[in-house]
Amino acid sequence: MLPDYIAHSSVAGIDKCADEKELRKKILKRELRKVRGGRGYETEDLSYSYPYLTREGKALVKEIGRRFRKEISKTGLRGSDFRITSMTRTGEVLKKLRRSNTNASENSPHFHGNAFDISYVRFTAKKWYITECDKYYLKEALAEVIWKLREEKKCWATYEINQGCFHVVARY
Repeated sequence: MLPDYIAHSSVAGIDKCADEKELRKKILKRELRKVRGGRGYETEDLSYSYPYLTREGKALVKEIGRRFRKEISKTGLRGSDFRITSMTRTGEVLKKLRRSNTNASENSPHFHGNAFDISYVRFTAKKWYITECDKYYLKEALAEVIWKLREEKKCWATYEINQGCFHVVARY
């Protein structure tokens, strides 16, 4: 339920930051950790968020990456990566985002450093050409990994049709 994970996110994560200056203070206090690409995932150029998550959020990204790699390891798509498209936001960034995305919420878990979005339409693969069938398989493999973590109560996740991504919130 959306209200459940929003409430948990605000309690378990950082306090909402108004701007980048406040966010930097959280980084210096080690409340947020930088998230770069890793095994199974890449971080896109984030125009509307910052590449930082709480320790639990970063651990969840790594776990999804590990399981995703394992899920596709015996296929011709082994070595493919999913793409993280959004992480921690500030109030300042939200204003900019709302110009192009009317779904952007004042209550988003992205403010608390424990939420991120994973594209289910863009992947990086070692193949020369990725077919629509390949993309569908990678999307389903990723969905299966996230679903299992959700069942294990390690995260909440929603499927965002209009944005082409899975919205994931660490639940540790």
